Amino acid sequence: MDMRAFVSTVTPVSEAPSTVASSAPPAPARTVPQVATTLELLLVYSGILLYIWRWQTTHPRAWAPLLAVVLLSHVAHGDTAPKLGLTTVELRANAEAVLPVMAALYLPLFAYGFARHTLTLVAPGTQTLEWFTSYGLWAAFQQYLAQSYFHNRLMSVVRSRRLSSLLVAIMFGAAHIPNPVLMAATTIGGLIFSEAFARHRNIWPLALAHTAGAFLIAAVAPASLIHNMRVGPGYYFYRMR
Repeated sequence: MDMRAFVSTVTPVSEAPSTVASSAPPAPARTVPQVATTLELLLVYSGILLYIWRWQTTHPRAWAPLLAVVLLSHVAHGDTAPKLGLTTVELRANAEAVLPVMAALYLPLFAYGFARHTLTLVAPGTQTLEWFTSYGLWAAFQQYLAQSYFHNRLMSVVRSRRLSSLLVAIMFGAAHIPNPVLMAATTIGGLIFSEAFARHRNIWPLALAHTAGAFLIAAVAPASLIHNMRVGPGYYFYRMR
């Protein structure tokens, strides 16, 4: 009788060598401790809020060191362009995930805009194309900060992808205080964008959806509520001399 077969039948499970643990992939190595990453996120986000509410008036170039910290963080963490969602990798999958959802949300705004005659079907002029281009770049930068930086970092310290997406959405919405329309839009949109990015890392469809949404909000929302899309103290000083 084969003694190996006999031993395998009588050896208790608690004493048998574990095959599950040995076959499991090793935990990914972290370039920086989780605590340091959390502190980094809090400091950068606090700096952005301070810039919105104070530094853009008192220290208008304070955005430069904030951006430098973000860029240096990419180097320290060994981030690559595909990980940041800045290439064409996952472009189609991300677009298929996010664009139909956003289109469904935008259809009521289109209908409302045409019903109120704030939207009309005309050939886009030079001014419209310039607005889309300039705001599109700004939207891409916002998605880069929200997803490529903040969400990437949060996913390294928060195990739940849904929780990390929710945190990004809350942070994105809070950056638009006190504008009620933009706070609601960016929180909802931020959650959808974050969920898409967590599954398919690419920011370009998110930037496109962000730009289209901003255009619709600017067209259909009352000026008394959106104050020319301003946030921070500028929201209160809209049209003040």
